[in-house]
Amino acid sequence: MAEPDRCWLCERILGGRVERHHPLPRSRGGRDTVQVHPICHRTIHATLTNAQLAHGFADVAKIRAEPVIARFLSWIADKPPDFHAPTRSRR
Repeated sequence: MAEPDRCWLCERILGGRVERHHPLPRSRGGRDTVQVHPICHRTIHATLTNAQLAHGFADVAKIRAEPVIARFLSWIADKPPDFHAPTRSRR
């Protein structure tokens, strides 16, 4: 049996709602996309600017190590795939 698709950021199983994230922003020439939960996508963009993503945060390990996102990942780890909550801008 095939392994279910997982979120690029949190590595939880994806639910019914899936968004596409450009690790290197399109505005900076990025074309490749990865699948993420909507809440994970919003957290990435609420925490990091496109300039930050383009200069050192295109690597998922570096994004996960960023303190605000690391706290988010600890909090979201046991939530169901389609869990949703408001995302506050931290920039």
